[in-house]
Amino acid sequence: MSSIKSLGERTVLTTNVLTSKLESNYTVSDDKRLLYDTIIDENGSTAESSPNITFELAGPREHLYFDPTKTKSAIVTCGGLCPGLNNVIRSIVMQSWYNYGSRSILGIRYGFGGLNPTKGYYPIELTPDRVRDIHLEGGTILGSSRGGAEDLNIQVSTLQKLGISILYCIGGDGTLRGAHELYQIAEKKGYKLSVIGIPKTIDNDISYIQKSFGFETAFSTAVESIYAAHIEADGAPNGIGLVKLMGRHSGFIAASAALAMSSANYVLVPEVPFDLYGPKGFLKHLEDRLKNRGHAVICVAEGAGQELIEREKSGGAKSFDASGNVAFDDIGHFLRDKIKDYFKEKDVEINLKYIDPSYIIRSAPACSSDSIFCTMLGQYAVHAGMAGKTDCIIGQWNNVFTHIPIELAISSRKVIDPESPFWCNVLEATGQPASMLND
Repeated sequence: MSSIKSLGERTVLTTNVLTSKLESNYTVSDDKRLLYDTIIDENGSTAESSPNITFELAGPREHLYFDPTKTKSAIVTCGGLCPGLNNVIRSIVMQSWYNYGSRSILGIRYGFGGLNPTKGYYPIELTPDRVRDIHLEGGTILGSSRGGAEDLNIQVSTLQKLGISILYCIGGDGTLRGAHELYQIAEKKGYKLSVIGIPKTIDNDISYIQKSFGFETAFSTAVESIYAAHIEADGAPNGIGLVKLMGRHSGFIAASAALAMSSANYVLVPEVPFDLYGPKGFLKHLEDRLKNRGHAVICVAEGAGQELIEREKSGGAKSFDASGNVAFDDIGHFLRDKIKDYFKEKDVEINLKYIDPSYIIRSAPACSSDSIFCTMLGQYAVHAGMAGKTDCIIGQWNNVFTHIPIELAISSRKVIDPESPFWCNVLEATGQPASMLND
């Protein structure tokens, strides 16, 4: 069972507060749980490897912890840009204002750094007029940045001075770790702060959630690049289209885009190592592909093949970004150059086109499906915050919205299982071998 923390007894009757009067069966009890594993064998048993976890259901509670008319909330967006950020901001504001009657909502600018007064990024008031049309735009009206969580005691003190009772943290793994630490610091101070996370990462790599917002827009937008690579490759002798997509540790964007387009011949992801050279290596397979079909399309996730680059480097300390992530080498440029060198040595003329749509994808406005998802995430986040839930994120599992402890969500990273039906689907769609390792 995944236990959700609460700030205390809920004494405010929800039906006396909500402006949209809900049917009584719409409110959710904390006692209702969602099973992690919905597949059982003929004996009624789940798989031995299945975690013994159930999730608390998201949704409005019969009673609230906070009186919305006296409650001040804040929204912060952290990390890299992602489709749907503005949609979530808008949804939180609209839900708080119109359905709960809460009139004090602040937007924290440029991530956690916006809670450090020395930065000079003063918060902005968020109203329905201010956010009315922002869902039509990519990016975030609050701005975003990495880092800023070096000393979260400063941020907690700022939140206290601002009188914030609910903080909505929109971000990925690093943001959620910071949100968890904010809660811990506030708890030690005796400061009743509801910290609600909304998982944002186009890599879709947060555990115990079905998908993160922005992911569907990301791989849908990536499809256009794969299509362009296919046209370029097919239109030239020995044409090769090479597309690099985001995915530091998890290759869900590359794999999903390839499935959606079904014209990629190779999908290279961090979860499945490969060799460059040798009789079973990637370049030999690519050579055979060109001999047989005359063209090839390669889709590579940014975290794939990093060990190959490391072998050729002379060493040296690794560098990190402001969020503490290892700064990866560019696998796209590496593969492009290795492919060119390989065929040049064999005196084979190729026509290679390299496409990197990363920032086009990040800055795109949310697609229709993601827009719906973002709206609902924002609504459920406000339900959770007003009920006094804290140190949790809003997720979705088996198409049901859930509350998940932040600690559980950041306990491991969600990655592609190379033995899963999903990866088998990718192999069947591309025709690439299951392994491109020589041993």
